[in-house]
Amino acid sequence: MGCQIITLKVAVGYSEESLKKMIAGKVRISNFSYRIESKSLDARNKSRIHWVMRIAIISDEIKGEETLRPEPLHIPYRKRHSHIVITGSGPAGFFCAYVLQQAGFNTTLIERGSEVLKRNRSILNFERNGVFDPKNNYAFGEGGAGTFSDGKLTSRSKHISKERQFILERYIAAGAPEEIAYLAHPHLGTDNLKKIVKNLRIDYERLGGKMLFETMLEDIIIKNGKVTGAVTSAGVLPVDALFIAPGHSAYETYRMLMRRGVAFRTKNFAIGSRMEHPQEIINLAQWGKVKLSGVKAAEYRLTSPGDGRHQVYSFCMCPGGTVVPATAYAGLNIVNGMSYYKRDGRFANAACVAGIHPDELAGKEVTPEEALDQLEKLEQYFYQHANSYMAPACSIRDFIEGRNHGSGFETSYPLGIKPAPLWEMLPAEVVQAMRAGLVDFTGKMKGFEGGNLIGLESKTSSPIQVIREPNGLCAGFENLYLIGEGSGYAGGIISSAADGVKAGMGVLGKEQ
Repeated sequence: MGCQIITLKVAVGYSEESLKKMIAGKVRISNFSYRIESKSLDARNKSRIHWVMRIAIISDEIKGEETLRPEPLHIPYRKRHSHIVITGSGPAGFFCAYVLQQAGFNTTLIERGSEVLKRNRSILNFERNGVFDPKNNYAFGEGGAGTFSDGKLTSRSKHISKERQFILERYIAAGAPEEIAYLAHPHLGTDNLKKIVKNLRIDYERLGGKMLFETMLEDIIIKNGKVTGAVTSAGVLPVDALFIAPGHSAYETYRMLMRRGVAFRTKNFAIGSRMEHPQEIINLAQWGKVKLSGVKAAEYRLTSPGDGRHQVYSFCMCPGGTVVPATAYAGLNIVNGMSYYKRDGRFANAACVAGIHPDELAGKEVTPEEALDQLEKLEQYFYQHANSYMAPACSIRDFIEGRNHGSGFETSYPLGIKPAPLWEMLPAEVVQAMRAGLVDFTGKMKGFEGGNLIGLESKTSSPIQVIREPNGLCAGFENLYLIGEGSGYAGGIISSAADGVKAGMGVLGKEQ
């Protein structure tokens, strides 16, 4: 049995039968099976949009073998007596716990929020009735912030091929579509993710892992640079090692760690607002037509040098998606994006953010805790504009020109829009850069100026970063790890999950 890799240009809307005919014509054999290795959309020429596919052909008629897949991640098992506690059930925390449990450790994964179905009910109640639940919202609860998102599985992180393959395989086993293994821009959608995180948890518990919901990490007990206990809302858990995967919304966890001597530094991050357009505008700009057979909805990724000092870029683009109220705490107003697997909503949204350093925002050098304080004040300010979770908003055109034309809004945001001069609410340095960036964006995509800007987008990245060893170990500690987005070293589902996997594997490496 041999294997040959071929590349094909395939029309959108193709059928499985037509693809088999193309393969047969290319390799000139009749008895074969095939596996799609990669698939990406080429829309550079709008009159000839097509898929570019790399396909592995397997047949007795082929001599030799080619493969594109890396060696699988090897997790050696032996029964271990160490008890490891992992906090936060987002991608980093969950996959760290999963790897350690599979390796034979006794692990307990604690989550401050509830299991995903209860979390979902709380979010629906928030959107329908404005009742905010501090345990269950778009940031906290089973699966972390990623559960209620577009579920993008792309990552720019390097040297994580084994970890990525392991993560995708676990997602597929938990019910994800098999296409995530080969699509250039795979996504899961919130509807799939709600099922997937539950199935992952069931598999983790089947391995012997213990899951504690509605259990918050409140403090840690340290003796001579070693954590001996995790103080939680359910009592003290003794630990041989503690992994903290808080995401970057858990401000009180950050502050607790700072009080306990964990070292952080400030770093560049990004803030701005969320852009929203009718999806048809984006489809027309990208494809030259309203619909494209076999493709869900058009995406975009835009970058600009901004004002020359602060780069501006789109982030977390959600085709056919929804703008959502993403605050983790009462009295703050933050937005984010979400979409379902089919991406068939009326609107497209994406963050428009400018990169900046906390020192520049403050006009002085700030400590990591002061960086959190100033960001929290900005999030409070956006809440105070309407004294509610209504989102301040304006048109892109008004933002660029700095004046309000009094235009109305159609939006997917569930809690309502309140017209506002966002150019007066965001920091001046960010506004200057965003204006230049939005002018660039409108020149790159026809009709782009017809969209709106909604709310404050402040969670694309963290303004602080823990000082840690390459394996995630916090500097100065023997057994305390900070991983995932909350560490300041990862962003997005795949890179966060890979950070968790690597941290777990690092513990195994220390045993060698």
